Amino acid sequence: MTTWCDAATAVRAVSSGDRVFIHGACMTPTPLINALVARGLELQDVELTHLHTYGPAPYTDEKWRGHFSTRALFVGENLRQAANNGRASYTPVFLSDIPALFEPTGSLPIDVAFVQVSPPDMHGYCSLGASVDVARAAVDFARQVVALVNPQVPRTHGNSFVHISKINYAVKCDEPLYEVARRQPDEIQMQVGRYVASLIEDGATLQLGIGAIPDAVLQALSDRRALGVHTEMFSDGILDLVEQGVITGENKIMDRGKIVASFVVGSRRLLDFIADNPTVEMRPSDYTNSTANIRQFEHMVTINSAIQVDLTGQVCAESIGTRFYSGVGGQMDFMRGAALSRRGRPIIALPATARVPRGDELTAAVLDTLPGLLKPVNNVASRIVPILTPGAAVTTSRAHVHYVATEYGVAVLHGRDLAERARSLIAIAAPQFREELERAAYNLHLLA
Repeated sequence: MTTWCDAATAVRAVSSGDRVFIHGACMTPTPLINALVARGLELQDVELTHLHTYGPAPYTDEKWRGHFSTRALFVGENLRQAANNGRASYTPVFLSDIPALFEPTGSLPIDVAFVQVSPPDMHGYCSLGASVDVARAAVDFARQVVALVNPQVPRTHGNSFVHISKINYAVKCDEPLYEVARRQPDEIQMQVGRYVASLIEDGATLQLGIGAIPDAVLQALSDRRALGVHTEMFSDGILDLVEQGVITGENKIMDRGKIVASFVVGSRRLLDFIADNPTVEMRPSDYTNSTANIRQFEHMVTINSAIQVDLTGQVCAESIGTRFYSGVGGQMDFMRGAALSRRGRPIIALPATARVPRGDELTAAVLDTLPGLLKPVNNVASRIVPILTPGAAVTTSRAHVHYVATEYGVAVLHGRDLAERARSLIAIAAPQFREELERAAYNLHLLA
């Protein structure tokens, strides 16, 4: 039976010692979070777990130590400082694995799920809207479900529906969802996009994320035909290609004619596009990110980013040295799935350099004792590096990497030995770092 009430009443479903799931991305149920934190002094040892969320995360404040703890399954911007200061923990895990963790027999069973849904339709079904990913499992397995019921949530097709009877406490809400503005790629990002696009043929199925480089890739694909989308997430960049008739999904072996994703992030225009749109299906992450599903697409192209790539092909995409930045997410799910596709192309795409804030460089002592590191030049650091920064996480192993693209070209690594990999990666590094990279490669005995 569903109880309709205000947020303060609804969050009384949470007891001390509970594990609470929080719906993520643009679906973050901030009024429920605020109501729960208002009860903080009454509660002990409540664990909050989620992927990336938007908006404030007041439960990470030091004053709530002992009352709330946070288990991040992905470190978003609003949690970065807390994670790096030890006020939030991080669990490295593939996105495809998370739903099973939430089962009653899993390692992270959910006591209470905080979600945001659309109002019930004539049959009593609400929708999880723009974020089905791991929220589907949280709702299915939680002992109690607390939901904001918001008419601004898009009613999406696929596996997003939750019957109102499954919701224990429902709170009426009419507030805008979180949006992420689209940024126009700069010329460097556009060049990376053009190199990546050169690897994509008509009829390909795409996985891509949010940001300037995925948008740059999409802008370079306007002359392709019959592209499909099977992805963890997508943003506004695909809308132009849908409107141009480039993305049709007509050649997809699975979900033909459908754009399939587990969550979307973007503007209100994007949220309106997915609303009640039968060509878009929102699926949980153990479906979208299943290697067994991904490999079935004949020409699966996955485009993922990185913070650093070392000269052997190891990819760090989740930390800057020992400092948490994001998470494992679905990169490996798609990299491996595309590699197993008959004509698949798993691609790491990144600018060759990054700006380094003043005062943030590694100390000279560390640089002097670790000969595999490059010093920044004029506060610009190479993202192609001899070795990863000490403490950096290897998100994707070198054996899984097939292509690396920067604004200077594409390095083909699959089947290449370490010397061939080093030469290929040096060739796509920024010119001002190539000589030092080559010297380091000799010192590390990658080249002889």
